[in-house]
Amino acid sequence: MKHFDVVVVGGGHAGCEAAAASARMGAKTALLTLQKAGLGMMSCNPAIGGLGKGHLVREIDAFDGLMGVAGDKAGIQFRLLNRSKGPAVQGPRTQADRKLYKSAIQDLIAAQPNLTVIEGEVVDFIRHGQAVTGAVLADGSEIQARAIVLTAGTFLNGVIHVGDKRTSGGRVGELPSIRLADRLVAFNLPRGRLKTGTPPRLDGSTINWAHLELQHADEQPTMLSFLNDQPQARQIGCGITETNQRTHDIVRENLERSAMYGGHVVGVGPRYCPSIEDKIVRFADKTSHQVFLEPEGLDDTTVYPNGISTSLPAEVQTAYVRSIRGLENTVILQPGYAIEYDFFDPRCLTPSLAVKGFDGLFFAGQINGTTGYEEAAAQGLVAGLNAAAMALGRAEVLFTRTSSYIGVMVDDLISRGVTEPYRMFTSRAEYRLILRADNADQRLTPQAIALGCVGEARRRRFEEKAELLARYKSELEEKTYTSNQLAGFGFKVRQDGARRTAFGALSQLDTPYQEVALRLFDFPQMPEAVLAQLWRESLYSNYADRQSAEAENLKRDEDLRIPADFDYAVLPGLSGELRAKLTQHRPSTIAQAGRIEGMTPAALVLVLSRIRSRQTQRVAR
Repeated sequence: MKHFDVVVVGGGHAGCEAAAASARMGAKTALLTLQKAGLGMMSCNPAIGGLGKGHLVREIDAFDGLMGVAGDKAGIQFRLLNRSKGPAVQGPRTQADRKLYKSAIQDLIAAQPNLTVIEGEVVDFIRHGQAVTGAVLADGSEIQARAIVLTAGTFLNGVIHVGDKRTSGGRVGELPSIRLADRLVAFNLPRGRLKTGTPPRLDGSTINWAHLELQHADEQPTMLSFLNDQPQARQIGCGITETNQRTHDIVRENLERSAMYGGHVVGVGPRYCPSIEDKIVRFADKTSHQVFLEPEGLDDTTVYPNGISTSLPAEVQTAYVRSIRGLENTVILQPGYAIEYDFFDPRCLTPSLAVKGFDGLFFAGQINGTTGYEEAAAQGLVAGLNAAAMALGRAEVLFTRTSSYIGVMVDDLISRGVTEPYRMFTSRAEYRLILRADNADQRLTPQAIALGCVGEARRRRFEEKAELLARYKSELEEKTYTSNQLAGFGFKVRQDGARRTAFGALSQLDTPYQEVALRLFDFPQMPEAVLAQLWRESLYSNYADRQSAEAENLKRDEDLRIPADFDYAVLPGLSGELRAKLTQHRPSTIAQAGRIEGMTPAALVLVLSRIRSRQTQRVAR
């Protein structure tokens, strides 16, 4: 029998991050996967990062994780989403070459000390009372461990749907984990069924690209990893087209043939990533929906049509795809499909993602009701760190809402559970102005260094950056200017008599920060990356204390009563969906409002602020 400190079951994004994190902590770790060649596979869209998701990738990277490094190596189109908005809600994203990404992950796993990859199917766990002490493989062999991390993805009782055709599978071409799913019944944990989907894959050589709008990569790319400054692969563009009335008619006429609308799927799908069937039904008044045609690789003609996932029959998929501009003669290489799978209620987990009532067992990834590579990988990091900590007799490694998006996600999952696949958004974080993607290393890498799970190259790079930021920030805070002095430099400034530091002036003056730097201090001596980071910190410096105070108020006043005549319709910043739900349910307290499905901490802060404002106005009268 083989012996390890930690065994990670499953080689998807959660499993790879969990195994690597455990090994970085110094635990002797085994990664059990059905196929070694499948490590790093991107099962759905060929992209990493995005809004909210990019924050998670940066936080994983801050702990010396895999996803950001691999994404940078495989990235063929880097774009910073929400570039026109503030840095707090901007999300780095890259379209990736599938082959390059898988190769990068496999290289990182192979180079990781303390980590052994074992090929095999886990069909049972070794238990001694409530302690889980190992895994049993399909060939009868056993592997003993002090901690187990289960990252089953969509493989637990996975069923693939294309129209009325059903096949067992964890993803196309791979068998599901039926025996393991059956054995987990004995754990008597609350479970359910969820659904996700994918669009048909298209042959790019049959697309009429000349008729399409082209979306190019950013001229100044924003990387996923703090270790990298520029792309490593050739950059390309992707095409943009849209559905039309004919497309919608074809889908509408065949709705009953869809696996979901035909009653073949019982699992709930992701509300924020709807299928083309969902779009046609839910947004019946819309005459078109945008479709992004994303090449899957530099030497691969396969194209991923982002925006038209489906479970319609293959022949219907061909018909609606060919109704779209530029796709009139397109050949479908692989039909889209829906996949239904088991998940466990994440409220049965602790903040370390350990399963309550069982010693040594951790869950991470889609098994906890989430969707997306980034959400899975972030959970893998948490579970891997904590499995290693448990095996080595060390303290838990916890992520909080105040320190990270990872903490927001974990807290959401274990306190609220899920009724649909959970996806990360910036709106879920009440501290989003200070939990930015750009400062993830400043927030988290010191913790990672203290844990000993950061390599020498990462530690040295971070400490050099931190020293530069601290030195230049200190210098800028020592330089102060009166209003008259700033006006003398050519700035339009209010003559209020207040002195401003050079650090504050970076964001307080109605002038690009580069121009402020050129006029006020010796900018050429300061690296551009350092200057940009100091500007972001200056921009949000006044909000850090305010957001912390708001969060404390929210926690202290969660039992505060909401007036019966409270008008949600006039509350700015509240989404239409939440406004409708609050108006319908009429919660009587902040705590009740917080339990409404889809409610975010940020929205609760808005409600709480308005109540406080009304109270203040009444007192003033």
